[in-house]
Amino acid sequence: MYADTQTIRKILTQSGDTWAVVGLSGNRSRAAYGVAEVLQRFGKRVVPVHPKAEPVHGEQGYASLADIPFPVDVVDVFVNSDLAGAVADEATAIGAKAVWFQLGVIDEQAYDRTRAAGLDMVMDRCPAIEINSLD
Repeated sequence: MYADTQTIRKILTQSGDTWAVVGLSGNRSRAAYGVAEVLQRFGKRVVPVHPKAEPVHGEQGYASLADIPFPVDVVDVFVNSDLAGAVADEATAIGAKAVWFQLGVIDEQAYDRTRAAGLDMVMDRCPAIEINSLD
């Protein structure tokens, strides 16, 4: 179990409202696009991180986390599990408070490294589902 209710609630309500969504592009058929819409409805600033660096949902995109010129609170990861650990390490390097690996994104070593670095982390869950279940 890589997500307790307390950590999920903390990330969604107390960790800050600037979310970098790694893997978010303008492709409306991808899950990241819809999840980002839900996060915006709940007051989150969604920053797209994708090699194309295209604007999505009214926000400028960036090619990498390191390219974002302002603080990021939460890094939401929509990449394959074999790439996710490097993203978690980048999130630590830029000073994010939390990392969220989406459904199906699992890297136990990255989870352990990220928690050891002092960040909150959720793995194999979807914030759009979890935020709708907050009371």
